[in-house]
This record gives sequence, structure tokens and C-alpha cells, in this order.
Amino acid sequence: MPPSAPAKPDKTLLVLSQVYVPDPASVGQHMHDAAAEMARRGYDVLVLTSRRGYDDPSQKYRWRETRDGVHIRRLPFSSFGKKSIAVRLIAGCIFVLQCIFIGLFTRHLAGILVSTSPPICPIAAVVVGRLRRVPIKHWAMDLNPDQMIALGNISETSPQARMFDWLNRLILRHAHDVIALDRFMADRLCRKLDVREKIHVMPPWPHQDHLEVVDHADNPFRREHALEGKFVIMHSGNHSLAHPLATILDAALRLQEEKRLIFMFVGGGVGKREVEAVIAEHKPTNIVSLPYQPLTQIRYSLSAADVHLVAMGDPIVGICHPCKVYGAMALGRPVLLLGPAPSHISDIIDESHIGWQIRHGDVDGAVTTIRQILHSDPEQLAALGAAAAQTVSRKFAKSILCNRFCDVLERGVRPIDSSSTGGDRV
Repeated sequence: MPPSAPAKPDKTLLVLSQVYVPDPASVGQHMHDAAAEMARRGYDVLVLTSRRGYDDPSQKYRWRETRDGVHIRRLPFSSFGKKSIAVRLIAGCIFVLQCIFIGLFTRHLAGILVSTSPPICPIAAVVVGRLRRVPIKHWAMDLNPDQMIALGNISETSPQARMFDWLNRLILRHAHDVIALDRFMADRLCRKLDVREKIHVMPPWPHQDHLEVVDHADNPFRREHALEGKFVIMHSGNHSLAHPLATILDAALRLQEEKRLIFMFVGGGVGKREVEAVIAEHKPTNIVSLPYQPLTQIRYSLSAADVHLVAMGDPIVGICHPCKVYGAMALGRPVLLLGPAPSHISDIIDESHIGWQIRHGDVDGAVTTIRQILHSDPEQLAALGAAAAQTVSRKFAKSILCNRFCDVLERGVRPIDSSSTGGDRV
């Protein structure tokens, strides 16, 4: 007799995220790591995401595909780029309506994972979760209206702020578990609604599947960009207005006589305009701007740096969580923080002794610190990098954090009897 087909999973996890791989935005990569692990644990995982790129809406992805056992369905009219808050809100609303419709007819639904991309996406999770009577897991990647208020886009008393805070309380009330990225974010969430009994604090893990230390001498990225003999300070990933770079750019302009020093800004985002404007106006010899690198090439670009720059806006503590710090640490690179203390990044630097900190507006201090870094003993820099890599292995490794995260996803999720009602996928 021919072997029987493997049993189809009788429990479906629905993942709602406007951003997903192969889009280079970090939130989508973390969502895929968690979804793939849940598929490995025996769940039928269905991801609803946008068909167009988050940062570049001209980029189109396949309507449907399966990656690492995860079924992905990409929805139309769900991303129009980041031109304005209004444009993003329209796309978010269309995405939410489609998620509600599909979620109501997803077969054997056992649980829902939703993030804050887009910020109104939790509405879909609450509607579907309540009607289908399944647990909701809320992954707070960033907080709004907090971010919009901090950036001066809206006031605390505006209708938009009140709407978003109502939405925050709605998802916090109905979520079975809430995952915050750091202690500062957890405090902010608990001030909106007391969720101390169901909140879990865990940072996002580095994308170690795509990371590998590449020696400078063997690195094609360094050869391609003429970095032989150069000391590279790199900012890689999303360039957000929430994390201004003006101080480091001003310092770079004053350090052009240091011929060995190069500042590289790799990635995209609205904040990249700040970098491009400085290049266009001053035509510096030591500042290089590059677009996002393909995920398959990220090991080369990240390894090309001698020090990684992580920026964090002063009013953004507990609102956004720059996770690029973990990738830099995993590759054994020291970290230069441009931002406030205390914050989750300053906590890591202070506890693990893996780098330096400069404050926004202190250009003189930035110039002094960067010169000290440039002329440091190579063995000292190597020791800082080794401490960073050891910290990741001990506390922040994907094998540790992704498994902990998925343990939370499984809390309260029960197998669904195959005879239970529920429609087929639309």
C-alpha cells in the first residue's frame, strides 16, 4: 500500500502584518522567524500581508507563496508608501478590512498574532478574535500615537491621538498576551491599561540565519566600495525621523581630514533624506549613502563595518526599539549609540561594555569620541566586539528569544477538532 499523506495540521495561526519577507523591513523578518517556528511546531500558519513593498511601494511580491512551511497571502491596495500619514492610514484601513473578511472564514482558526504594522491592524485581530473566540497575541513593535506626538505631527489632545489611545486600550484589553520589546515600552503600555499580569518583555532577536562574520580581506562589499584600509562607521537599516542623525552628520563634516574614516548610511526610510541633503549640499568625501542591501548580501554589508552606529531620538524611549543593535552585536562589532540614557540600548552598553555613547546636539563630544575610536588599539576594539557577540549568545540569540516568543504564542491555544465549524480559506 502507498504511504499515507501526512496529517494536515488541525490548528491554524493567523498572522496579520502589513510587512513581511522578502520586504527588507525588520518587522517582517521577525514575523517570518516566529511564523516559521510555529509551522515547525505543527501549526498551519497563514500570513496576511501587503503585496507591495513597505518602504518602496513600486516593489511587488507574489500574490501567494509558501516559505519555510508558512502560507503567505499578499493583499492588494495595502501599501502606498510613506508619503504621508493620511496615505498610510488609507492603506492600513484597506488592509484591515481584507484581514477581517479573510479571518472570519479561515478554517480551524486557533489563534491570531498581530503587530503594530499598521497601527490600526489590531482592530482586525479584535473583530476576528471575538467572533471566532480564539486568543489574540499582540506584539507591540512601536507605539502610536506616542510616536506621532513625539515627532510633533499631532498633539496629545487631538482627535487622532484619542482614537489611537482608544485602539491601544482595545487591543490591550482583548489580547491574551502582550509582548513588549523593552522595559520602557512595557511601562508605557501599562500606563495606558494595566496589563502587568499578561505582558512579556523580550527584545527582538538578530537575524542570525543571514549573519556571518566576513573578514575585511575577504569581503566583496568592502572591495566593491573601495574600503580597503578604511575605518567604517556604519548606520544600517531603516532611517527614521524618530532617530535623527544630524549630530553624527555634523561630526562627519568636521572629520573629513581623517582620511581613513568613512561614514556609511545603508538602508532607506524617510530619515534618509537628512543624509542625502548633507551629501548634496556639502559633497563630503567621507559620507557614503547606499540603499537597502538584499537579505542574502546583508552578511557582507554589516561585516564591512568596524563600528555600528545606532541612533535613538531623545523622546522615543519606550516608543520605538532600534533593533539594529542586535545584528551588529551578533557580528562582533562594537556599538556607538547616538541617543539618550537611560534607554534599552544604553542599558546594554552599560551592562556589557560593548561601546560608546554620544548625545544629540553634542557635536564636539561626538568628534572627540569618534577620534578616540578611530585611534584606539585594534585589540581593544576586538575585545569590545567579542563582548558584544558573547552577550548575544548568552541573552539575545534567536534560538533563545524566538523559542521564548513562540512559547507565549502557544499559551492558551488549543487544538481544534477536525469536525469543528469554520470556512475554507478565501
